[in-house]
Amino acid sequence: MSALRWVGFTRAFLATALLLAASLLGLAFLLDPYDTGHSPLALKPGVRPQGPRMVTASRGRDPAFQAVIIGNSHIQLVSPEELTARTGIAFLSLATPGTGPKEALALLDWFLRKRLEPARAIVVGIDEHWCTPDPALPNERPFPFWLLSRNLGDYLLGLVRYDVVQELPFRIAYLRNPDGSRARPDGYWNYEANFDAQGPEAERDRRIALETPLQIGGSNRTGPFPAARALEALVLAAAPEAALILLRPPSYVTSHPEPGSQNAAADSACRAAFAEITQRHPRSVLIDWRIDRPENGDPDRFFDHTHYRRSLAELVEADIAAVLAPPP
Repeated sequence: MSALRWVGFTRAFLATALLLAASLLGLAFLLDPYDTGHSPLALKPGVRPQGPRMVTASRGRDPAFQAVIIGNSHIQLVSPEELTARTGIAFLSLATPGTGPKEALALLDWFLRKRLEPARAIVVGIDEHWCTPDPALPNERPFPFWLLSRNLGDYLLGLVRYDVVQELPFRIAYLRNPDGSRARPDGYWNYEANFDAQGPEAERDRRIALETPLQIGGSNRTGPFPAARALEALVLAAAPEAALILLRPPSYVTSHPEPGSQNAAADSACRAAFAEITQRHPRSVLIDWRIDRPENGDPDRFFDHTHYRRSLAELVEADIAAVLAPPP
């Protein structure tokens, strides 16, 4: 083949590839596979059931919700449905396993930006990941920040990936079927059954592991605590009138720091950083379950050192509801 023919073939190939890529990008933008609201079309609300990371954009912009639960699996069993029933405030859970403060702040920012009316309440699970001194708030696992970005260019660039191409047929099927299964709008997923199905050997190992001390207080004894500052700045700017509830989630007693240890000093310093927010924000409170309460020494209430059962989540829900809807 002559050089001119090779040049012509290469140009045609590149032009075809670019046209195909542009067509797929345009189709993805119009079909909005993760229901971000960027599409100009009036599409069926919601998305198909899938992993929580890719569903949060759709859930977070749902105008039906007035309040939000933010955090990871350490707050995941706190039920938005139960909080709604107890308080009369429509709660959504954006709790996403394996995430830290960077992801949580992005999700909270998205939720607050998408309210048609001001948010009424914000519940944030503050675990050891929020105690980092690193201002970059590094995330340990991949997370689709592009779905929640304020920059449309970031979103369009995020659409240029194989996962999106794979999702398009599922999106088309979901949109075409008026009765198609939709991911639960309020974001709740009870993973308790997954642990209960593991069998007697796993149960024995779980109890042995629970009695093994695990120090998770961290090493940040003097600060700074950039996650606390970022959270306060975001809430004051976007939701100054919302009730802000900072929850230190329950943890099993053998994970509590030994008095006088470096872990204890770090844990206390981190707690103080978030407690200070409640002194400056008029409608905020710190609910601390990372303390020596009888429930935190009951192995039947825990899966592991930092993940607790529904029986304990119900007590946490009662504490949250008491703040938002105190008894007459």
